[in-house]
Amino acid sequence: MPVFPIRSSLTRLLGALTASLLCATLATSAQTERAGTAPVVNSRLDAQLFYQLLIGEIELREGDAGTAYQVMLDAARRTKDEQLFRRATDIALQARAGDQALAAVMAWRSAVPSSAEAHRYLIQLLIALNRPAEAVEPMRALVELTPSGERGALIQSLPAFFSRQNDKAQAAALIEKTLQPFADGGADRVPARVAMARAWLGVPDAAKARALLERAHADAPTDESPALLAAVALGSVPELEGVILGHLRAKPDSHGVRLAYVRALTSVQRFVDAVTQLQEVTRRAPELPPPWLTLGALQLELRQPADATASLQTYLERLDAAPAPTLATPAHGGGADDDDDTPSPAAGAEQGRTQAWLLLAQAAEQRRDFKAAETWLAKVDNPQRLLEVQTRRASLLARQGKLREARELIRRVPEREQSDVRAKLLAEAQVLRDVKQWKDAGAVLAQANQRFPDDVELLYEQSMMAEKLNRMDEMERLLRKVIQLKPDHHHAYNALGYSLAERNQRLPEAKSLIQKALELSPGEPFITDSLGWVEYRMGNKAEALRLLKTAYQARPDPEIAAHLGEVLWVMGQQDEARRVWREARSRDSANDVLRETLARLRVDL
Repeated sequence: MPVFPIRSSLTRLLGALTASLLCATLATSAQTERAGTAPVVNSRLDAQLFYQLLIGEIELREGDAGTAYQVMLDAARRTKDEQLFRRATDIALQARAGDQALAAVMAWRSAVPSSAEAHRYLIQLLIALNRPAEAVEPMRALVELTPSGERGALIQSLPAFFSRQNDKAQAAALIEKTLQPFADGGADRVPARVAMARAWLGVPDAAKARALLERAHADAPTDESPALLAAVALGSVPELEGVILGHLRAKPDSHGVRLAYVRALTSVQRFVDAVTQLQEVTRRAPELPPPWLTLGALQLELRQPADATASLQTYLERLDAAPAPTLATPAHGGGADDDDDTPSPAAGAEQGRTQAWLLLAQAAEQRRDFKAAETWLAKVDNPQRLLEVQTRRASLLARQGKLREARELIRRVPEREQSDVRAKLLAEAQVLRDVKQWKDAGAVLAQANQRFPDDVELLYEQSMMAEKLNRMDEMERLLRKVIQLKPDHHHAYNALGYSLAERNQRLPEAKSLIQKALELSPGEPFITDSLGWVEYRMGNKAEALRLLKTAYQARPDPEIAAHLGEVLWVMGQQDEARRVWREARSRDSANDVLRETLARLRVDL
């Protein structure tokens, strides 16, 4: 049975229990003497308890965990001290004696029935000992013990007890059995249904989860918890979007939910919808800096450099106007050994400022204002972002025809570890791709794959270069290797299916590959575009038009516009096709697919 890391700080403390208790007793006595009139509080450390603790710790240090456990448990039962019950349990866990640990916790719960911690230990042990069905009663009791103001948060955390369980369906059923009395009515019905939905999403059983979240939302439209979980699950259960939108209608100022919705939309590349939500946040709470930064980044993805520049500059203004964050000591009082990667407020603000400068440089580059781009890059003075800065500088040089200097700039970036070598090779290949030097980019990626064999990302990038070089057999071989190494790599399925559709070959297989990609990443616009394109190739124009409109609405990319315009054109909707193409050309007039489509159809805009 696994050893649970239960309060390791307490274990260290009790490793020298005798000394600490003696010191505490002496300190209390000295304090009482100094205070003069302070009442005397006698320590519970009588002779028998002192002897038991001393013997227990000595036996444990000598390697006799069994005796140490028995002595400590006896002391705990006699005193009903929770710290001693915890110590006895910890000794058993360290010795991997699961049954003895369970016995100690059962005794603990019996001696202190109101102890929430004893119930938590009991639940963890029962699940770890593969007796999860027995955890229902203590879970329900733990809920009842929790104060009403804290109960909702506890209820929603219950599925975490089963996070390591392999049988997710059994875990969900047990959570449902535990919480059904609370879900049927009363003040806790919403958190209970949300917790049950979370458990069923882990199975996954999308239908059950959706029904529970919709019922929870219907009962309390302004409660954020159903909408927040719906946002987390939106990528795999698109039908949950109604819960999010319903909540935002009921509570328009729910910025936390709206930003979670933005993250979900961004994850499936629905950038237009994400921008709409961010614009609503910035309208209602213009003083908040972070939404402006995200808005600028998404506008840049949509090739709207002027809008992106305005949003990013607003972010920097809001950041300057906000109260200066401080490097506060962590609330938990941790020391140098703490493993906390969360940046401080001051560090977070500085990271955001650096990100804004890099994005502003990219926006200037899109406008072909290379001088402004370099001005923004010159502001970045962060060694950890050196490769990113130099890559942007290299891109500027390459776009001005200085390709040799561009490549040399990246190659001169220092390498501290192997991951830096890999990152530099990817960066060099990206700069070459930006200026359509496919052969050189392919050579760099081939070199990278020799250095880092079976690296999925490198193989995928190399396959894209093989396609650009019209080496279709090599591209297919590389993509199938990616799928073999990472069966859930949706981009590989999509790229292979789209390539077949584009060449009008093996169309049923192409459709199957793209559908698999869409199952792995529901709603992603580029995959929806691929499916629309293969439907068009198969002669299903109406379905192709529906899919391509959906993809373009989510992300008006020039390549998607090229496909949508072609289907509109052949279906006789030529004015609408021209409108879509003009809109796409205004964003990126150099897009290869758009230019090829217009040339092939002999369309003059």
